[in-house]
Amino acid sequence: MPGTAKAPEALREAGLHRRMAQLGTIDAGVVLPGRYVDDDGTRAPGQVRNQSAVIDHARRLARRLVDLRAAGHLPVVIGGDCSLLIAAGLALSGGPGTGLVHVDGHTDFRHPGNSTDYGALAGEDLAAAVGRHLPAVADIDGQGPYFDPRRTVHIGCRDSDQHLHEARTVLGDVITASDVLATGGTAAAQRARSSPGLDDGYWVQVDVDVLDPTHMPAVDSPDAGGLAPQHLVDLLQGLLPWARGVSVTVFDPDLDPDGHHAATLVTVLEATLPHLGSRLH
Repeated sequence: MPGTAKAPEALREAGLHRRMAQLGTIDAGVVLPGRYVDDDGTRAPGQVRNQSAVIDHARRLARRLVDLRAAGHLPVVIGGDCSLLIAAGLALSGGPGTGLVHVDGHTDFRHPGNSTDYGALAGEDLAAAVGRHLPAVADIDGQGPYFDPRRTVHIGCRDSDQHLHEARTVLGDVITASDVLATGGTAAAQRARSSPGLDDGYWVQVDVDVLDPTHMPAVDSPDAGGLAPQHLVDLLQGLLPWARGVSVTVFDPDLDPDGHHAATLVTVLEATLPHLGSRLH
């Protein structure tokens, strides 16, 4: 999504990189995405929007992540939209199996098997990551599925999500936003970590539209019924100690002209990112 490409620099301006550097992190630079083109009216059937650019970016970002992990680092990827989950999957697919915890206000489980309206990978990344999408995006270089669906947990969709039932039948667990609101973020994290196959670590994908739009309206698909910032802090503090990397996506600075919501997101990340990988063995 075009506005989200500005998020890394907006968060830098809001102080995220400075605060993380004070904690000893390093800035590994930018993997520049291709130019966004609204090709809905011109692309060939059976393709997703900006398909060649998305695949090229996934390969380049995956190489960066592989190099960082080989050097002993735990990557934090600031997007951008959640199509970059494909790059994380590519980077992890060649080694020992790693689980996935997908934190998002939507299941992102639309795919050609359940919708004729597929085509925007930012709303279909989870389906692609577990192998239920077009091979061009779900099996890049023969590496799919990037994550085993049985070792994948989704957290945060609304109860009205169109693909909630299918996600529940395919994934290891699905914890809705209403579940988190009822039990708290800490309990939701404990439930996710108890899902089979996540004990060896996992990647965490965070789409900030998991937050309720009263707290985070600067996203492209806001839906009521989401989390408060403290719920997300508690959730991530319970997840990130066992995580092997994390991506943060879909903040749109075009919808945050005074930087107020960037500051909210920086506060959440400052409280949670220092926990990344602290309990890995």
